[in-house]
Amino acid sequence: MNLKKSILVGMALTFLFVGCAKSIEDIDEFNKPALYWYKKIGTSISDNNMDKADAFYISLKSEHMRSPLMPTAIMMLAHAHMNNEKYLLSNYYLDEYNKRYGESDNREYTEFMKLKASFLGIKEVYKDQKLIMDTITKAKTYIYRYPGSAYAPLVNTILIRLHMSQYLLNENIAALYDRTGKPEAAKIYREKNNGSVVEMTDITAPEKGFIGKIFD
Repeated sequence: MNLKKSILVGMALTFLFVGCAKSIEDIDEFNKPALYWYKKIGTSISDNNMDKADAFYISLKSEHMRSPLMPTAIMMLAHAHMNNEKYLLSNYYLDEYNKRYGESDNREYTEFMKLKASFLGIKEVYKDQKLIMDTITKAKTYIYRYPGSAYAPLVNTILIRLHMSQYLLNENIAALYDRTGKPEAAKIYREKNNGSVVEMTDITAPEKGFIGKIFD
């Protein structure tokens, strides 16, 4: 066998062994104890690698659905995604928690966290009008269901901020119609503010981050 052929054979064998080793490594990632996946989730969150954390959660869920580590893992992921401003993913995990452990005493807390995620998800008042209205409804529902909640003061603050945002939005649209010579359209938007719980005198000029500032 000449040198060139020997090198090619050696390279082929190397790729074969590397491929086999990788396959074995992949197989070893199955059938792990719940604590193994739980630690992997925690490490991935610490490394800010949320894609891996989500993947390890799927492994934990598929292999150990009834593990006592599941509730904590779900809440870890919900908080981590919220900290990364991934509010839809945070809500996904909070829904997972409520679906599996919704009858527990933590329901009041998880519903507050869902409300907080919706609130912080409002980035642009003009584009997120429906989200503002939906979050107002959620906040009112929360106060009705949990009137004595420790989170009630924060929820009430959220409500006031949302009402202020809605009021300013209607007033700004009305002012735009005034400038473009459409007084009737402006009147419609100002009438929307007639039943508001806030007045223009209650509102100071908003700074950047006005919506979510209460959680800074």
